[in-house]
Amino acid sequence: MRSHLYLAAALVALCAAGQAEARGRWSEAQAKTWYDRQPWLVGANYTPASAINQLEMWQAETWDPKRIDYELGLAQGIGMNTMRVFLHDQLWAQDPEGFRRRIDEFLTIAQKHGIRPLFVLFDSCWDPNPKLGPQHPPIPGVHNSGWVQGPGMAGLRDRANWPKYRTYVQGVIGAFKDDPRVLGWDLWNEPDNGADQYKGQEGKEPLVRAMLAQVFDWARAAEPSQPLTSGVWLGDDWTPGGRGSAMEKLQLAQSDVITFHDYSWPETFERRVRQLLPYKRPVLCTEYMARGNGSTFDGSLPIAKRYNVAMMNWGFVDGKTQTRLPWDSWKKPYVLEEPTIWFHEVFRGDGTPYRQAETDLIRRLSAAPKGVVPGTR
Repeated sequence: MRSHLYLAAALVALCAAGQAEARGRWSEAQAKTWYDRQPWLVGANYTPASAINQLEMWQAETWDPKRIDYELGLAQGIGMNTMRVFLHDQLWAQDPEGFRRRIDEFLTIAQKHGIRPLFVLFDSCWDPNPKLGPQHPPIPGVHNSGWVQGPGMAGLRDRANWPKYRTYVQGVIGAFKDDPRVLGWDLWNEPDNGADQYKGQEGKEPLVRAMLAQVFDWARAAEPSQPLTSGVWLGDDWTPGGRGSAMEKLQLAQSDVITFHDYSWPETFERRVRQLLPYKRPVLCTEYMARGNGSTFDGSLPIAKRYNVAMMNWGFVDGKTQTRLPWDSWKKPYVLEEPTIWFHEVFRGDGTPYRQAETDLIRRLSAAPKGVVPGTR
């Protein structure tokens, strides 16, 4: 009965939101007030080891709350307090009540472990042809071999059906818009990612950019108490008035809080942070840490702590996503031998840290006051 009441309330909110004008972007003061109430946010991008992608994570047949509870317990044990978690529009279209119920169960598990997730609604990375149902097994030796885009190219090209995505955006956000267990809403992951390893995506960026502008409006019309964002990741100039792309300017102009990705050396990471500080809004790094690319916990985390930048690394427990393997595995699969060092992931599948020094560092930094890096003056 409770789930029926939740869904009914969400649908009522959706109808009201469709008739109301979207709330404005948060002011700098509103964003600062929200961020001041948070601890220093540190966590990971989270998919349980038992799922190859966001569909397998959330579908009823493969929903694995026991594994999620165990893994979020590992996160709690090293001081993590947030997770970035991907949703998918097809899950809502298939079974909105069941999907909402599983999100609620996830939030209950996360709350038990002191973790507040940042939910991602759409994604332009990897396979542009998402399909519900059983997902294929991992391709041996290949990084993220089963991850899917949302809504995918077919959905993007069918503009007549875009209103169904408004139903998804406002249905999910409307159901949890005042839920204190939710940290925020990341509306679109890397919207201008070409996912070049896949063919048949001509004309993708303008379609995504047009839809993302609407997604911000749809989301604001749901009146969430949590912030909205979409993170920049391309280009070399994110400064106000800089040479950023049209997509980057849209993201930075519409986000309540500023988010970005960086998988490079500490010097580049700090330069990125300094480019974003003039927006006078909270800054959150929602993807980083690719050991073989120069992005590491010990290189980036202390810088972020000093600037009070939230941090969410890619990958958590080694599993079906196989993101311990590097990006170049798409061209040369690591079938016969493992890479010299893991690319992503914090824990092995059995729950032991890949590198104890890394989990010790996360625990030590998360326990220190905001802006304080232990061992420095």
